[in-house]
Amino acid sequence: MNAPLDDPRGMPIALGAGFGYADRHQIMSKIIKQFHPEVIKKTAARCRARGLRIPTFKELRHPELIPPSVKAKLKGVGLSDVNPVNLFRITWKNDADSGLYGGVNHLEIPSAITGVKARIIGLTGKFFPTGAHKVGAAFGCLVPRLVSGEFDPETHKAAWPSTGNYCRGGAFDCAVLDCTAIAILPQGMSRERFEWLKQIGAEIIATPGCESNVKEIYDKCWELKKNPLNVIFNQFEEFGNPIFHYNVTGPAIEEVLKGLGDAALRPAAYISATGSAGTIAAGDFLKRQYPALKVVATEALQCPTLLMNGFGDHRIEGIGDKHVPWVHNVRNTDAVAAIDDEDCLRILRLFNEPAGRERLASLGADPRLVEKLPWLGISGICNLLAAIKTAKYFDLNEQDVIFTVFTDSMDLYQSRLEELRAERGAYQAKDAIADHAGPVAHQGVDYFKELTYPERKAIHNLKYYTWVEQQGKTAAELAAQWDPEYWRALFEDEVKHFDRLIEEFNRQAGVAD
Repeated sequence: MNAPLDDPRGMPIALGAGFGYADRHQIMSKIIKQFHPEVIKKTAARCRARGLRIPTFKELRHPELIPPSVKAKLKGVGLSDVNPVNLFRITWKNDADSGLYGGVNHLEIPSAITGVKARIIGLTGKFFPTGAHKVGAAFGCLVPRLVSGEFDPETHKAAWPSTGNYCRGGAFDCAVLDCTAIAILPQGMSRERFEWLKQIGAEIIATPGCESNVKEIYDKCWELKKNPLNVIFNQFEEFGNPIFHYNVTGPAIEEVLKGLGDAALRPAAYISATGSAGTIAAGDFLKRQYPALKVVATEALQCPTLLMNGFGDHRIEGIGDKHVPWVHNVRNTDAVAAIDDEDCLRILRLFNEPAGRERLASLGADPRLVEKLPWLGISGICNLLAAIKTAKYFDLNEQDVIFTVFTDSMDLYQSRLEELRAERGAYQAKDAIADHAGPVAHQGVDYFKELTYPERKAIHNLKYYTWVEQQGKTAAELAAQWDPEYWRALFEDEVKHFDRLIEEFNRQAGVAD
């Protein structure tokens, strides 16, 4: 198998063709099929010079396994500093106080606010490098290509198609590796995203439209692919994205559940906006442990792709729509909840304006908890509202726990808050009363669909129009995805290959300890 003549990586070696990694580990990976030994050698030397050790997925899941020598380097390094050791902070267990690790970062939104009996708990992405959990998805996509030599940080540019946080995560990973990132995102995304990308040195391509304009991002990727020096890390089709969440996010949620200390509690549902369908894969992990758990996909009512085969524009940043991602295991999705983006913006003010916080405290919410509500960004609020819908639809009670993910925080949306103030005026007590009574307390079960088997298969079949007709996949590949074993093998077997290759790479780089 020859590499393109203008491909700087040179001749690849197929697995089993005599290259040490494959020989030692007998790797039969569905994702990593070739190695580029010369690139691996150069990249290993580069990492050695930078003191860069790559964490395994197992270490990100269990940071207690991280060597003391690495933990010692974390002291004095800021959470989002462009420092190689911060790759070890791509975990849900960062302790903001010690700079090391603790329990899983999460926040429970009490019944005094939600108005439902079920407990609603969200993992908080605020404490990842970049302030959003998407840096984990970027890691999951980049590292397999890095340790196999498919990506050469010396010559390649890494293109990160995104609606905001994923390209920020990719740009962070690239900055750590001292290579070039191309961030592709809609021009209508929040100002903070663009400012951050510019500061970290990424090349920025702003595509037409807003959050739901993913097709325009894909078109730009096809254009970039014409240059072999651009490597596209498309989160919507790269299995490293859901593999990270299945193996790191899912177990983190289970750990929170066990930490509640009540065996009578039932893990009733997991809520995730579809977006790139990475985070929702944590639900695949949870369903294997708790088969009765419902996985609920969330989307914007203004762009109800899964709910109604619909389309449109919306303002819930972080959950791009108008297609079904290739990496979404639709067969495991039990329901779809569509949330009005206006509700999300109203709750954004309720949670972040002084009058809003005073109102919530007056309802009996602990003021210390109220002070943490800015840990929820717009898509986190969307997930919270979908959790309330789910609790009402399934008549969940005090024994039931709903889990979700608060993917980022208000740190990325201060400009949106300023825009709302300019547009709607000062936020007053009467606004807070109305905003809690409407979008929260009276969130209904409208625009909520429990999916039958044929309905799940119909959504799965929608992948054909994006991925087979437009993006080069085959109908046979699409048909294979309906088999549950397809996903089990990807989520559970591939990560073992990844970790073996990472360990081998670290040994070659001389940074294994």
